[in-house]
Amino acid sequence: MVDQRTETTENGPGAAATGTGGTGAAAAARAYYDSGDVDAFYDSFWGGDIHIGIYAHEREQVGTASRRTVERIAAKVAHLLGPGRTVLDLGSGYGGAARYLAERFGCRVTALNISEQQNRRHRTTNAERGLDGLIEVVTGSFDDIPFPAGHFDVVWSQDALCHSGDPARTLSEAARVLGPGGEFVFTDIMASDDTPAEAIRPLLTRLAAPSLPTPGQYQKLLPQLGLAQVEFEDLSEQLRTHYNRLTEEAQRFHAEPDGAISPDYLAKVRENLPLWQRACRDGLLVWGIYHCRR
Repeated sequence: MVDQRTETTENGPGAAATGTGGTGAAAAARAYYDSGDVDAFYDSFWGGDIHIGIYAHEREQVGTASRRTVERIAAKVAHLLGPGRTVLDLGSGYGGAARYLAERFGCRVTALNISEQQNRRHRTTNAERGLDGLIEVVTGSFDDIPFPAGHFDVVWSQDALCHSGDPARTLSEAARVLGPGGEFVFTDIMASDDTPAEAIRPLLTRLAAPSLPTPGQYQKLLPQLGLAQVEFEDLSEQLRTHYNRLTEEAQRFHAEPDGAISPDYLAKVRENLPLWQRACRDGLLVWGIYHCRR
């Protein structure tokens, strides 16, 4: 579940909403995802493993559409998956994608994630599913990946790189640990190249994200890192459907009476999600799948 900015102009869509840089953005992401409200909300409302979905129709369940996204991404790199193959999942959250890859292909997955709260749940679920032998959950930042160069066949990420305070460094780290012939595949929420920073700043308060990257930034940075054949499948229309569905579900959601989710947090979610809904409608945001080859 998705850190923010170099090579930007002060007023461009990638301009930082805070002056945090990579270290500050990592700390902000950790604090956000480790908070009790966020953890309880993601677990009870989103089932823990929700990423942006690819929808067959506008009323489809969010979880079903989210699973389809994982399947679509995996299909792009299926030739590099299987027993003996290695995958690094950057910003792995509660581990839904990691478990799918391990179960479906038998590959070994290293799940690197900054939130120890999420990682505890991830490890517990892996053990319950008998997958702890195939999935290693590591607490850490994708700005400083704790593995040697050329270590992985596939580097994977879903909707997490937008939390980076230094996209150039994050992408450089992803490229560094990718082996010869390896492939990097990821989704991310981006501002369109012509979106003013101030137009999306209110969206980011709930996620504690300094800013959003842009397609132009990624298209410039990825080839510079030795990643050739950069392909982008633009699925921005799915982002609109996704936030329509989340906004509807949030309005219907009732927190359990155990107090795990505070009324103030739930109110903020209900106020924030329509901002994303309107930004999608107005064409301010871009989302899709990047596929790059070493």
